Amino acid sequence: MKLLTAVFALSLTAFFFISPADAQRRPTRIKFARGATEKIVSGTLSSYRSKRTFVIRVREGQTLTTESTGDNAITISITPPKGSNYDQDMAADCHDRNDVSPTAAGDYIITVVECRKADPWRGQFKFLVTVR
Repeated sequence: MKLLTAVFALSLTAFFFISPADAQRRPTRIKFARGATEKIVSGTLSSYRSKRTFVIRVREGQTLTTESTGDNAITISITPPKGSNYDQDMAADCHDRNDVSPTAAGDYIITVVECRKADPWRGQFKFLVTVR
C-alpha cells in the first residue's frame, strides 16, 4: 500500500511539473478576423529559457511581416514550411522584425524568446503580424 501511495504521489508531482512545459510547446494558431490583414499577438515569458511558439498559415505569394510593439526586447524567429526559400536575416540586433516576401503556401512557425542582447526581463511581450 505504501508503494502504491508513493507511486501516486510521484506521478502527481511529475504531472504538475511537466504540464506547464507541455503547454508552452504547443503552438498557438494566429487567426485574423474576417477582412483583417494584421493582428497584435501577445504572450508572456518567464525567463531567458522560456519561449512561446505560434503558427500562421499563409498563401503563396503573400508578404508576412512581424515587428515587436511591446516594451520588452524580444527575438522573433520564423521557420518556413517545406519548399520555401526564406532564410532569416540574422542582423546584429535583437531580430525583432522580419519580412518574408514572397511567401510559400503553408504554415510558418513563429518563435518568440527574450532578446539575449538586452537586459533580462520577465512578463508580457507584444508583436504585430501582418499578412498582405
